[in-house]
Amino acid sequence: MSHKNKEFGISSWAVDNRVTVYILTALIVITGVYAYITMPREDFPEIIENKVYISSVFPGNSAEDVEKLVIKPLEKEIKNISGVTKVTSSSFQDYGMIIAEFDDDVTIDAAKVKIKDKVDNAKADTDWPNLDNGSKVEPNVFELNISEEVPILNINLQGNYTTQQLKKYGELLQDDIEEISEVKKVDILGVDDKEVEIAVDIFKMTAAQVTFDEIQNAVKYENMTLSGGNLVSQGSRNNIRIVGEIKDPKELENIIVKSYGGTVYLKDIAVVKFKEKEKTTYAREKGTEVVMLSVKKRSGQNMISAIEQVKERVEKAQASYLPKNLKIEMTNDQSSRVEHQVDELSNHIIFGIILVMIVLMFTMGLRNSLFVGAAIPLSMMIAFAILSALGLTLNTMVLFGLVMGLGMLVDDGIVVVDNVFANMKKGLPRIEASKVGIGEIAWPVISSTATTLMAFLPFALWPGTMGKFMKYFPMTLTVTLTASLFVAMVVNAAMTGGSMDIEDKNISKKNLKFYTILFLAFGIFLAFIGSKYTYDSKLLRGIGHLLLISTALMWMYFLKIYQWTQDFQHSFFPKLEDKYKAFLAKILTKNKSWYALIGIIGLLFFSFVLLGIFPRKVLFFPDNIPNQVIAYIEYPQGTTIEKTNKATLFVENQVIAILQKYVDPKTDKNFLAESIVSQVGIGAGNPNVDAGSASETPFKGKVTVSFSEFKFRKGINTSDILEEIRSNVKAIAGATITVEKDANGPPAGYPISIELKGTDYDLMLIEADKMIAFVNSKNIPGIEKLSIDINKGSPELEVKVDRVNAGSMGVSTGQLGFALRRSVYGQEISTFKEGDDDYNIVMRMQDDQRKNENILFNQSLTFRNQNNGQIVQVPISAVSSTEKTKTYNQIKRKNHKRIMTIYSNVLTGFNGDEITKQIKTELQHYELPKDVSYSFSGVQEEQGKNQSFLMYALFLALAGITLIIVLQFNSVSKTLVILFTVILSFSGVFYGYVIANMDFVILMTMMGIISLAGIVVKNGIVLMDFFVLLMDKKVYDKGVESHDDLTLEEIKEVIIDSGKSRLRPVLLTALTAVLGLIPLAIGLNFDFFTLITDFNPHFFMGGDNVIFWGPLAWTIIFGLTYATALTLVMVPVMFYLVKRTKYWLRDRRLARAAE
Repeated sequence: MSHKNKEFGISSWAVDNRVTVYILTALIVITGVYAYITMPREDFPEIIENKVYISSVFPGNSAEDVEKLVIKPLEKEIKNISGVTKVTSSSFQDYGMIIAEFDDDVTIDAAKVKIKDKVDNAKADTDWPNLDNGSKVEPNVFELNISEEVPILNINLQGNYTTQQLKKYGELLQDDIEEISEVKKVDILGVDDKEVEIAVDIFKMTAAQVTFDEIQNAVKYENMTLSGGNLVSQGSRNNIRIVGEIKDPKELENIIVKSYGGTVYLKDIAVVKFKEKEKTTYAREKGTEVVMLSVKKRSGQNMISAIEQVKERVEKAQASYLPKNLKIEMTNDQSSRVEHQVDELSNHIIFGIILVMIVLMFTMGLRNSLFVGAAIPLSMMIAFAILSALGLTLNTMVLFGLVMGLGMLVDDGIVVVDNVFANMKKGLPRIEASKVGIGEIAWPVISSTATTLMAFLPFALWPGTMGKFMKYFPMTLTVTLTASLFVAMVVNAAMTGGSMDIEDKNISKKNLKFYTILFLAFGIFLAFIGSKYTYDSKLLRGIGHLLLISTALMWMYFLKIYQWTQDFQHSFFPKLEDKYKAFLAKILTKNKSWYALIGIIGLLFFSFVLLGIFPRKVLFFPDNIPNQVIAYIEYPQGTTIEKTNKATLFVENQVIAILQKYVDPKTDKNFLAESIVSQVGIGAGNPNVDAGSASETPFKGKVTVSFSEFKFRKGINTSDILEEIRSNVKAIAGATITVEKDANGPPAGYPISIELKGTDYDLMLIEADKMIAFVNSKNIPGIEKLSIDINKGSPELEVKVDRVNAGSMGVSTGQLGFALRRSVYGQEISTFKEGDDDYNIVMRMQDDQRKNENILFNQSLTFRNQNNGQIVQVPISAVSSTEKTKTYNQIKRKNHKRIMTIYSNVLTGFNGDEITKQIKTELQHYELPKDVSYSFSGVQEEQGKNQSFLMYALFLALAGITLIIVLQFNSVSKTLVILFTVILSFSGVFYGYVIANMDFVILMTMMGIISLAGIVVKNGIVLMDFFVLLMDKKVYDKGVESHDDLTLEEIKEVIIDSGKSRLRPVLLTALTAVLGLIPLAIGLNFDFFTLITDFNPHFFMGGDNVIFWGPLAWTIIFGLTYATALTLVMVPVMFYLVKRTKYWLRDRRLARAAE
């Protein structure tokens, strides 16, 4: 068996073409750095759900009318579309929304085309409703990109100005900011638009025998500019243009609305005002009324770059066209949160690299550790280049993929460099040792990497919203680990072939002095130039400090660290290898091997028993510490905005009082709360309940507290603040107040959510109230407040027309309805243009009259009798009657059936899953009418789907791993031995969770367990392959045909020698993977940049990332640590027992044959 046969083609090429590889490496670094700098940053990845939205505005209609006339006909058409998995709808006053959810294999563009075709079919029906102006109701079909709907920055304008003046300044800023390519739009909140109101005095209009139609026609045909064609005369062509548009709303007063029987001017019967519309919104920041600009970015654009440009535009505006005394404050700055998340994970990566490099230096020497350590930055640079080319953003999921792969990036390099080093120690020249060393382990390294990837790839198949959210994790890992394999096989091959040495020499005194003088000179110079007393450049200062720190480290290495590494490599580790060899020699006997196997299986079963004795609290998603607290205030529908605003002010003042104690007296700034923003009316709805409503909500208010970054909170737990706010804002009579926190990850609904389904809404409401009373009677702790998302509290005045009486007087239902609608709601009859702005001209009854029920219904309908041509006036009350009723605030449907939801948050410290289980238990024997059914939705529904997928993903991962191992070894027994290490890792997870008293987070823990399956088998594969490699050599040396011709003692000798040879790479691959995750698992945070520039590490423990990713990191740490320790015992023991059993069966078969 020649060494040539053991070479690996591409690695041997790299060894022979080292200059080409070095140049390629330099290009990779440059491309990767550029990609890292230019990649857009964001917190979580952008998610475009496979949903199509259909919104319909139908002014002046109740939720029931919207459902009947718009929603149901559309649903009927959508029902026949293939690929639709779920249809939900919500009908509100004046507005309706349908959400059609499609299979993942249907593209969003194709789905929109299908929906638009069906909408056109519905509109073509003769029963499709019309608007006041005679045009059809026009549904809007669109997709919703959540990232484009969430504000990235709020700009609050305040000062000694009217709201309209503030609005003007806001509009100037709005135009300026919307020019930025990364910005999609800027919404202005806290101020209402203006309109030209024609407030009709109904008594004067009736006395003058004028109709609303006459006013409409008079204004419409006077306020217009149009072309009259071209006049050709005396050789010239002149355009005829009739100019009639008003320049000032007051001009409308002199329009003649009636000329027969005496001239009637508009001013005789109405008052014309250019005024703000009725108040529909309030906005305040820390109690001060503001005009708020809400900035939203475009999909796929760099959030940090967008916000930086916005801030630059604001600064320029303040310096130029905005008044000096206009106060501008920016809140809800998402870039600071994104930068914090990116910096925190980046620092985890840097700290992980340092830990990994220290371990490698002690076990492999400085030079060899640099060969291996190069895999980390090189693999990441390749990953950045590829991910950027794929259009991915730099978000939390991508960064965690890098952190997750950090310790594994060096695995392949460790095995490669260690085997090349071993071949050089055997006497092979460097070039040949590199080629043969990599050739011997190339395929097992490739197989082990493939098994790791196979564990992560199933996550890419995750369906639904969660899948779109999580897919970036396996994508990043796949790219990064594949890149590390390339680095190990190509770059490490070139490096070891060109520079590897058996001896790890210390720095010479001559070189040490030279580099000391050089580094000190440049370091001191740059540190001085970059200091705060000169140019104040953090970059120059940082480079200078880095050179000074490097000088100190060189001397530490020269004086102490080098000797420590030598002692570790030549004294401690050889002793450890000898002890491990002696341990294997002792345990690989007939009885002791069986005892060891039975003992480890016993430990496996005991882990399940221990988990049963000390069950863990089960969570679906990590329970985050609030970064925001939102208090929602809701009155019954019909409540005035003034009353809602008063209640919101009360809540706002309570919140401000609670947070006042966290003001730093030195800076007079609140270190805990960045902003306290209040909204009333528009924008104040709860997205979990309102389901995309665009209708006005004067009965709703919202107070949002945005907390500062975790590291600035001085150890204050914001969960305690949430509970304090909750307990202080309950005492408002007639209002429902819920206090919530922001949620991690994609939206999933409330932790407690019971969905009722039926046809009779009145009955469903009664049953929902009964169910709430029943659950409350059980006194289940942890429930905040059970509420229903539907109520019949919206007051309605139902007008019943006496058709016979009305018909005899020549009055139709349409005439009566339009008259009332024009009186109350008003009618847009024309447009007033002022500069670039258009304002509606609205005709309605004057304010005091339209709010008086007697005046409203005693008004006379004025029209001309078609038979005799006489003017007729008929009081509305003469042909109709009224009845006060109540209607629904909204009507919700799911898959063409009406639904309503009972929902609640859980109090801090309680588990939503456990509370839901208790509710399920109590409701087991709860009886409902046969027309009403219930099911658990929201988080529970999503949890069920995702749990099913995770079990499927585990099956796929194990199946894929098994297939790769079988292909590698072509042996069932070897495959089973390696797979047993996976089972052992699960046992380690259970022990770890019980001992550490940790919660079992279904999503993250299951992801960790699935990931473990791919990580753990790497060591088993490398160890098993070395068994096979040494047995092949033994067969070659003895000149026999197969492994079966070796004696059991020779097999035992091979196992012991392989175990000793592979101890270093097995321990190192496990240790580096664990150390790479330790900073994230324990929440150890340093800011390495400020440490170098200002000698201030900004050290703190904890944070959002450790809450979100900690359970996954600990799962891998527990499982990998336990499995590695037992793999070093179990793989040799089980392989030995397999061979021993095989030989025993062979001997029995031969003995029987001999008889």
